[in-house]
Amino acid sequence: MASSPSPPPPPPPAEEPRGGGGRPPIPPYVKAAAGSLGGVMEACCLQPIDVVKTRLQLDRTGAYRGIAHCGATVARAEGVPALWKGLTPFATHLTLKYALRLGSNAMLQSAFKDPTTGKVSAQGRLASGFGAGVLEALVIVTPFEVVKIRLQQQKGLSTDLLKYKGPIHCAKTIVREEGIFGLWSGASPTVMRNGTNQAAMFTAKNMFDIVLWRKHEGDGKVLLPWQSMVSGFLAGTAGPICTGPFDVVKTRLMAQGRTGDIKYKGMFHAIRTIHAEEGLRALWRGLLPRLMRIPPGQAIMWTVADQVMGFYERTYVQSASV
Repeated sequence: MASSPSPPPPPPPAEEPRGGGGRPPIPPYVKAAAGSLGGVMEACCLQPIDVVKTRLQLDRTGAYRGIAHCGATVARAEGVPALWKGLTPFATHLTLKYALRLGSNAMLQSAFKDPTTGKVSAQGRLASGFGAGVLEALVIVTPFEVVKIRLQQQKGLSTDLLKYKGPIHCAKTIVREEGIFGLWSGASPTVMRNGTNQAAMFTAKNMFDIVLWRKHEGDGKVLLPWQSMVSGFLAGTAGPICTGPFDVVKTRLMAQGRTGDIKYKGMFHAIRTIHAEEGLRALWRGLLPRLMRIPPGQAIMWTVADQVMGFYERTYVQSASV
């Protein structure tokens, strides 16, 4: 009598998603925490350059003759601590922004991963970066930068003579005088700037890690701090050049508010007005201090973030994959 056919073997258990190197991916919350720590360090180191950039972008009369003259004038007229004006909202904004940026980018990349190889295509990386930039612009960047710019544009030594006494008072005053949407002045150019910036930055960081150090995402290799610094610095150079006009328009719209003398009626009107009244080069005003701040800022942030993520990989991912 013929034996009955044996039943088919049970299907193998579903595996957890793996990174490009066959390891479990670093969770988004770990990348978010790594970004937060990097943001704190960046803010403390580079706030004076951001103050100078804002003053130069708001200077319509030629009061400042360049970066060094602007910094020296602010320090001499208002004291050295004035170069750290707006540090509290800036540091808070960077901490939250990098947490949201790295965390949301990780979640978006997981949606674009090839289910069989676990790798993300170049188009998927660009889309993930742009989506993370748009999200951070709407949720974090715009309201914090409105408060920061309003504080930075104030000139003087005496707090009693200033309209805004601090970040909380500034935010309350804006809401009272301009409504809640006053905190989102300049949202359109901010969305365009941050979306483009992050699409370029995440793609460039991954490319430089591969080309310079043969580091592929998820391969378990941890870059040395100076290697992360080089990759982060190079990745941070493209965005400011491409998005200069959006940054200038964002600053002007945020500074003018939504009440009183409204010079600019929106993003495109501001671009046309600045070009007509001040020339094409005015749309890239403040580019040099942006290049002095953003690439070093990315170098600092990625140095810290890569080490935090590397520590997680060494401690948890490698032991789990053994």
